[in-house]
Amino acid sequence: MKALKLTVAALVASAAFAGAATARDQIKLVGSSTVFPYSQAVAEEFANKSGKTAPVVESTGTGGGFKAFCGGVGEDFADVTGASRAIKESEVKLCADNGVNDITEAMIGYDGLSIAVSRANETDWNLTEEQIFKALAAELPDGKGGFVANPNKKWSDIDASLPDTNIVAFGPPPTSGTRDAFVELVMHDGCKGLPGMADLKKADEKKWTEVCSRMRQDGPFVEAGENDNLIVQRLESDPNSVGIFGYSFLYENSDKLKAIKVNNVEVNFDTIADGSYPVARPLFVYIKNAHRDVIPGMKEFLEEFVSDAALGPDGYLAERGLTPLDDAKRGEVQKAVSEAKKLGS
Repeated sequence: MKALKLTVAALVASAAFAGAATARDQIKLVGSSTVFPYSQAVAEEFANKSGKTAPVVESTGTGGGFKAFCGGVGEDFADVTGASRAIKESEVKLCADNGVNDITEAMIGYDGLSIAVSRANETDWNLTEEQIFKALAAELPDGKGGFVANPNKKWSDIDASLPDTNIVAFGPPPTSGTRDAFVELVMHDGCKGLPGMADLKKADEKKWTEVCSRMRQDGPFVEAGENDNLIVQRLESDPNSVGIFGYSFLYENSDKLKAIKVNNVEVNFDTIADGSYPVARPLFVYIKNAHRDVIPGMKEFLEEFVSDAALGPDGYLAERGLTPLDDAKRGEVQKAVSEAKKLGS
């Protein structure tokens, strides 16, 4: 009897959504600021080709995107979210708790996390992950088994070969997938080789993760929000500052900015694709399958998003800085989206 009641309730909810959704003729996308320019490009291409109303695309950050996407099923909730990391178990649970049980995951390509400066800066920058950690971590080992507040004010405090200028780094907030990736790929790698950190990880991994993840809040690291264009503007106004954002923004602003090498490797399409650049990551979109047959044009929009014209090596997203998947992986993604493959299946 209980199962019957649940089935009837689900049918009623579905029918109510189908009736209400006719009031919305625009597809809604939210999520990662890194994925945003790609989603926006697909939205424009879809509108131009189909003559339909262009989807609404919002840059909310990866965490904010999942929160909005997982809020529920119905016209008030987003249809698609972009993410610069894979969905977390806690976010899958949030979705499930709100009735969002049928989701398709689609990896759309790769991105390199760029660290960049203004072209007006004359230094030939080349930083190790350990140097970046020493610049931006809240605490550093004191050599006696404890930790001290990060004392480094200038880059030259870390290494005499680095510029004698104040450390000022503009980066993403905690809600951003870019921040998650930066912490995991740069801060953790930069932390693990410091004196005593290997022993700490063996003895207390939770403490190790806490120390190696926490960014300083005393001025040198500045959270610049979800608008990566704002970071570009700040680097232009302060040539001695550095910025952290997805490669697409460096690529699009290469006339104003130049990359900082990480571990002697410069970020570009080739180094991201072959894995030699140490700060590379996959990018995703997540699709709410309950909306496919209800929101006008959604199926056609999804076809456009994973088409060869968009995701292929000569596609219009590669022209905007996306590092494409290989042919086999792209085929798998296209099949998963076409067949509405359920996450986890």
